Amino acid sequence: MMNTLKVLRVLRRVQIRELGTAVQASPEESITVDKEQEILKHPDYFNVHNLFTVEDLFNAKVHFGHKLGSLNEKMVPFIYGSRLGHTIFDLDTTAEYLRKALNVTAHVAYREGLILFFHRGAQNMHLVERTAMECGEYAHTRFWRGGIFTNANKQFGAVTRLPDLCIFMNTLNNVLIEHTAIRDSAKMAIATVGIVDSNCNPNMITYPVPGNDDSQSAISLYCKLFKAAILRGKQKRKEDSQ
Repeated sequence: MMNTLKVLRVLRRVQIRELGTAVQASPEESITVDKEQEILKHPDYFNVHNLFTVEDLFNAKVHFGHKLGSLNEKMVPFIYGSRLGHTIFDLDTTAEYLRKALNVTAHVAYREGLILFFHRGAQNMHLVERTAMECGEYAHTRFWRGGIFTNANKQFGAVTRLPDLCIFMNTLNNVLIEHTAIRDSAKMAIATVGIVDSNCNPNMITYPVPGNDDSQSAISLYCKLFKAAILRGKQKRKEDSQ
């Protein structure tokens, strides 16, 4: 066992030396690395702040939550108040969280990561699938069988690349239970973006976006924004690689 560890350590040192030599011999690659580091430090390299306004959120009915009786206590910080027995989201807070989520999405697309859209609900499933197709990514809108991420190699019989980012247009399934893929993503350290309504738990989502996850106008707006962020990231990648 000790001899094996020594061999692995020696091989690791050789790989590190070879990697250092390759970087020194190829200045273009080092420039690319420096460029990517610069982009990561930029507050809004993809200009996602101008994709929408608070008025756009209001017009799309993003501020409408569920009835007060179904309010999840973990969603209280995102709530502005109530009207006629229904919760109302603070759209300034929603805009802040949504811009962060769009920025992360653009960064993943820029680095050629795989993005997987999730949605449960017959009304908007085709819209989500079409959005993923139009921006060159993937979607899953049917029943999710637990273990697809955590046991992927055995289920598919080969080494499987998992997504780099999962975007949940709603975080509850059809029977108001948390989507199983959220748990699987957390187990595999896959970053998640999720639209969390007033009856949802935002704690398992990496980048939660408080807002309505039911109305067609709200889902249409989310799809439009995430599609724009992905396409901006891919376009920037082409421009920077020239």
